[in-house]
Amino acid sequence: MTTGKVKGIIANLVTVAVDGPVAQNEICYIYVGAVNDRDSQTKLMAEVIKVIGANVYAQVFESTRGLKVGNKVEFTGHMLEVTLGPGLLSRNYDGLQNDLDKLTGVFLKRGEYNFPLDTEKKWAFKPIAKVGDRVEAASWLGEVDENHQPHKIMVPFVFEGTYTVKSVKPAGEYTINEVMAVLTDAEGQDHEVTMVQKWPVKKAILAYREKPRPFKLLETGVRTIDTANPLCEGGTGFIPGPFGTGKTVLQHAISKQAAADIVIIAACGERANEVVETFTEFPELDDPHTGRKLMERTIIIANTSNMPVASREASVYTSMTIAEYYRSMGLRVLLMADSTSRWAQALREMSNRLEELPGQDAFPMDLSAIIGAFYARAGYVYLNNGETGSVTFLGTVSPAGGNLKEPVTEGTKKVARCFYALEQARADRKRYPAVNPIDSYSKYVEYPEFEAYISELIDKDWLPMVNDMKTYLQRGKEIQEQINILGDDGVPVDYHETFWKAEVIDFVILQQDAFDKIDAVCPLERQQYMLRLVMDICKHDYDFDNFLDVIDYFKRIINLCKQMNYCEFKSKEFEDYRKKLDDLLVEKQIAA
Repeated sequence: MTTGKVKGIIANLVTVAVDGPVAQNEICYIYVGAVNDRDSQTKLMAEVIKVIGANVYAQVFESTRGLKVGNKVEFTGHMLEVTLGPGLLSRNYDGLQNDLDKLTGVFLKRGEYNFPLDTEKKWAFKPIAKVGDRVEAASWLGEVDENHQPHKIMVPFVFEGTYTVKSVKPAGEYTINEVMAVLTDAEGQDHEVTMVQKWPVKKAILAYREKPRPFKLLETGVRTIDTANPLCEGGTGFIPGPFGTGKTVLQHAISKQAAADIVIIAACGERANEVVETFTEFPELDDPHTGRKLMERTIIIANTSNMPVASREASVYTSMTIAEYYRSMGLRVLLMADSTSRWAQALREMSNRLEELPGQDAFPMDLSAIIGAFYARAGYVYLNNGETGSVTFLGTVSPAGGNLKEPVTEGTKKVARCFYALEQARADRKRYPAVNPIDSYSKYVEYPEFEAYISELIDKDWLPMVNDMKTYLQRGKEIQEQINILGDDGVPVDYHETFWKAEVIDFVILQQDAFDKIDAVCPLERQQYMLRLVMDICKHDYDFDNFLDVIDYFKRIINLCKQMNYCEFKSKEFEDYRKKLDDLLVEKQIAA
């Protein structure tokens, strides 16, 4: 085992003189305390980020207070790894996968690490593989029930080549460390497999057959996403926006309502009060899909802004690796990261301490490449056994001052297929979700395979109708600017009519009440119905004498449509409002 001695300390960057071979990204432990008394010392986990000759630069995942030149360092011979197995769901972890519920005291103690899974709990195992079966990495050997999810026990991802199943445990209850199967490799060597395996967080899990472009719509129940800029299962998207524009509320709404089997929330550097809200709110939320608690199928990886910066980086990689693990079971995983700006700031801090050549705003020169490599790990895959699984990644970005031209937003724009720009002006006017419908986009609508899928799921007129809706919104924005300059009397009445048609789309389709039981989640069938209704209103011409008539008339239309949004779909109350709306439309519509 390679050892070394501390040679220099700059905040949480430590230079170590080593006496043997060391690998990039290898984990080491640095002893703090009396150099002679090893038993009383605290061990701090660190990761090697640069190797130059006999000198190694390591980022420490803890506070380096009390660390001295000359302190001993031990290298482990492996990268930062995540422990994978039954029992991950419903847990709260930090970026190093310490179970926060097991830690003592209010604050995290320096140098305190624990095992993330329960080693004593017994799981009801059902075998899938049979003796004599040929298997490879990620093949399913059996399954256990984890919070009503089929948790597959797999051939460890580190296994290379094909193996023959020599034995599998019969159905029964076992702990995670018991041997569940014995596999024989091509050379006749036997390998024991338990329910637990480890995998380095910075390496993507590639145990699948094919990774096509995402094409299946991921229903989120949020109209401004599903209708205007759809996100695909296995797709990537990001939500940039200044503070107070509703990033966290939108993420919570999506995580609660989206058609996913597993939800993973990575709080990488957010303010502590927001993370505490997540910890307290999620256990109370009801799952609209199962009727049970949402926390049953959720994992929270928390790193607040007052934790060491290096842990922020660890938290996003840990969460992505866990997501890939569940994808290999044929499950749909939704990974939410809040906020990737904090992770980028951690990269900037370490880059500056390493005295590397800075890029724009002092971020690392390769920031775009780092972000791109991370986003590329999401995706929709065909597993080796023909089943499908997906990791859908949705991150938030907190640009300073709401500047969407800063490097993190620009770097993310290059790789994320969906862009949901939150706008301060919309938030100030209480138009939530405050997603700017004109600046936002989804590149999935350009994919022929998505077009074919949506044509079959809804109909072939859907995407052209959505494009018409966006045209009205764009025209409405242009007219609003003219009205602001020239005044209400300075533009023709038909300009006011076009502007208010855009307002109907905004109020009825784009705006949504996350705190109303019915309007919070809008199924696809209801979205189709409401969009067709609104677009039918927009395509008709109306007879008005002056702009005051226009304003009054369309405000009445908006009020009736919003009341429909708050009613159970196709209920008597809903149909009553629809009849009132039809009667109102007859008043002013010009017959075609």
